[in-house]
Amino acid sequence: MAQRYDRAVTIYSPDGHLLQVEYAQEAVRRGSTVMGLRTNNAIVLGVEKRSVGDLQEERMVRKICMLDDHVVMTFSGLTADARILVSRAQMEAQSHRLNFEKPTTVEYITRYIAQLKQNYTQSNGRRPFGLSCLVGGFDESCWSGIFYEWRANTTGRSSQPVRDYMEKHADEILTIADEAAAVKHIVRTLVSVSSLNHTQMEVAELKYRQPLRMIDHQVLADLERTVRREIEAEAEASRRPRAP
Repeated sequence: MAQRYDRAVTIYSPDGHLLQVEYAQEAVRRGSTVMGLRTNNAIVLGVEKRSVGDLQEERMVRKICMLDDHVVMTFSGLTADARILVSRAQMEAQSHRLNFEKPTTVEYITRYIAQLKQNYTQSNGRRPFGLSCLVGGFDESCWSGIFYEWRANTTGRSSQPVRDYMEKHADEILTIADEAAAVKHIVRTLVSVSSLNHTQMEVAELKYRQPLRMIDHQVLADLERTVRREIEAEAEASRRPRAP
């Protein structure tokens, strides 16, 4: 029955679903886990890194992209779709600079991406973009993280357990004041929930009016060891019998 309603993105099923949009959402659920935190001074993004072949150029596999000097984006889903979306967003950001002689705001470029993705759900001969994006950055007038002003958010394959973990530790997240603590929290979340090691993750940091900085793999390795020791210590403490 579903095959009758999924041949075009503009056709609703009898229960009110756009099946091709739901197929695109499934591509996101199967994509890499990504997450982001906003501190007082920086945007920190962490992504699950897929394994790279021995002969493959590692610099070609990036899921953290600059849209402008002050806006960064990461994504979960189809990388080929992301290349198109990133390219269009970068061109829009440069066009905004040319036309208005000032950088785009984070909200403007996020609305542009959302509008572009929505347009692909209303025209025949197209299919929806199979990715979900996290956009962060800084404005001249006010600081803005992700479009809905999240202090932390996630998307991708393990987004639900990651979100549950972050909500469980919401008190810690809301008090994060510096990027070092945010980087450690991202590493701890990815290790605890997704069982990743430092070779399977990438973490980046964007500060106001500073270039994007990728966190060194040795730093991630040290943080991973620290986090695993802390987790083991907490598990050991929970197994000890409580004194009456």
